[in-house]
Amino acid sequence: MVHRLAVVVPTPAHSSVAGPLSYRSELALGAGTLLRVPLGRREVLGVVWDGDAQALPAGAGIAERAIAGALEGIPPLSRHWRDLVTFCAAYYQRSLGEVALAALPPQLRDLTAAQVARRLKRGAGTGGAEAASDSAPQLTAEQAAALQAIDADEGTFLLYGATGSGKTEVYLQCVQRLLSRDPQAQALVMVPEINLTPQLHERFVERFGAGQVVAMHSGLTNPQRLKSWLAAHQGAARIVLGTRMAVFASMPGLKLIVVDEEHDPSYKQQEGARYSARDLAVYRGRLEGAKVLLGSATPSLESWYASEQGRYRRLEMASRIGAGALPAVRLVDMNLQPKHAVFAPPLLEAIRQRAARGEQSLIFLNRRGYAPVLSCADCGWKSECPHCSAFRVFHKIDRTLRCHHCGFTERVPRHCPACGNADIAPVGRGTERLEEQLAELLAGAVRPDGQPVRVARMDADSVRLKGALQEQLAQVHAGAVDVLVGTQMVTKGHDFRRITLVAALQADSALFSSDFRAPERLFALLLQAAGRAGRDAAQAAASEMWVQTWNPGHPLFAALRRHDYPAFAARQLEERAQAGMPPFGFQALVRAEARSQETAQAFLQAGSAAGQDLAAAHGVTLYSAVPMSVQRVANVERAQMLVESASRPALQRFLAQWRPLLQASRERGLLRWAIDVDPLAI
Repeated sequence: MVHRLAVVVPTPAHSSVAGPLSYRSELALGAGTLLRVPLGRREVLGVVWDGDAQALPAGAGIAERAIAGALEGIPPLSRHWRDLVTFCAAYYQRSLGEVALAALPPQLRDLTAAQVARRLKRGAGTGGAEAASDSAPQLTAEQAAALQAIDADEGTFLLYGATGSGKTEVYLQCVQRLLSRDPQAQALVMVPEINLTPQLHERFVERFGAGQVVAMHSGLTNPQRLKSWLAAHQGAARIVLGTRMAVFASMPGLKLIVVDEEHDPSYKQQEGARYSARDLAVYRGRLEGAKVLLGSATPSLESWYASEQGRYRRLEMASRIGAGALPAVRLVDMNLQPKHAVFAPPLLEAIRQRAARGEQSLIFLNRRGYAPVLSCADCGWKSECPHCSAFRVFHKIDRTLRCHHCGFTERVPRHCPACGNADIAPVGRGTERLEEQLAELLAGAVRPDGQPVRVARMDADSVRLKGALQEQLAQVHAGAVDVLVGTQMVTKGHDFRRITLVAALQADSALFSSDFRAPERLFALLLQAAGRAGRDAAQAAASEMWVQTWNPGHPLFAALRRHDYPAFAARQLEERAQAGMPPFGFQALVRAEARSQETAQAFLQAGSAAGQDLAAAHGVTLYSAVPMSVQRVANVERAQMLVESASRPALQRFLAQWRPLLQASRERGLLRWAIDVDPLAI
């Protein structure tokens, strides 16, 4: 007997093939079955889907074809997983096939049925059942109360805990209690960045054994990703630890989702389907009946507002482990410091004193490289990138000018390319220059053992090579570094026990940004940075956070001095309510890329005109098309248009009707366009 199957296949973002295609099969295969099917001249991976297949275009000359074969040995993808993918594709305005197939391991998409069978046979019986440790530390009263509340209730929890309050231990014990209660249960633990996975993975393996835990992130090789995915999909791995991509991990026994540092912008995908992994985690929790635990010392204002409204249950842990005090925040008014001073003299003296006592300091500057621009004083030439509307950054360590947008790199010229002047100089400073200047300023300063003070740098450039990050972290933990200079990567999640002073330089830039989320990001960054100081309770009382600012009277800094996130959040939410900004309004951004700015904007304006006539346009505001802040990248011009509504359903209805009209208004010269729902950067 011949059966007709609805099969989802990989499709481009704005494909006319919106849903599943129809294929013939001699076997009655259930929804969720993975199989190989012919598509054009290729054979691709497909997923049997629910419902009816999309009708083939009349007169297209495409006959209904037979499947090539099912991937036997791999259980079908669950109904909940398929519902999650369907929701993601609809909400974020992408094709179903694009989202479904991108959510599966790349190697699974490339292997034939026979190769998959061999891989499954080879992987059978591996994984090991390494013994777990029972050495859980004694809980604080706040940790115990939080765990009790999570045990007793269902739904989504916001764990608002100060830096160093022991949120990770709450995650560990939540997972431990779940797994001991239910032998089939699985837990998903998400972190914002790959850099944070090794240390957390180590703690989970130590507690639960290597055979129970798998990692999922883009730093793994394709075979590693497939192995982790299969272990989770077959229920062999009970804990999946990963970055945003892990929200799509197939886990038939999923009962708990933990999103650590839930405020972090890294949870928002910036390419392809621009989903928020945090928001999908909350939706998935509702689908699967799983508890969702969002943790942060500086929750996103959306999550904070949801907890104010009672949609999430807020659990507070205000105290640090060991009753350690939060670092005292000292604002340095740069208007009163010597002209052109990089470091205020009192800050420099405080760093020297820390080093002399054998303590560590962390200097935070969110700009890598030696200097953001190289300039000629004679003719005004600057190191602009020929392919982008941005400057190339000077990297002294390898004498290059490097564009951080398109990657274009050249050797530093010996003289000005415009006028021949040999005196071209760096303007501004990045972490590389800061490291050099700090080493000069601390020359003569000594450690308790009489050795000179050692300065090290940690940023995306210094940890590019494999294993470099682990090596640098090990040096910091071992006390081989006295002063650590770094970008925002050093402020996130790291448990540096010996750091007692954190200093933030150039913290003012975000105060006057055109992006309404900039103050929220700055406050979170500074409070997280402060959280790296005084994590050892014995030294906590003497720990300090120094902030060099030209605007010491700004309300943001007043809240920072008190470590008062609720007061900061209340003020921000009040401002956003007045302006109708998220979470009180809902936004989408349409981005267009073309060879000329005129083409990009013309596409957006034509789309806007077509959208105004839609019945669903009522209650939706379309703003004018404008160039993006970095207008040109890699010789591609970029423009954007903001769409707003006070109602999320109204915005969704409009976008669903508008998307085909946008695709229809494409003209020659337009390279790409995309809708970004709930954008984080405008």
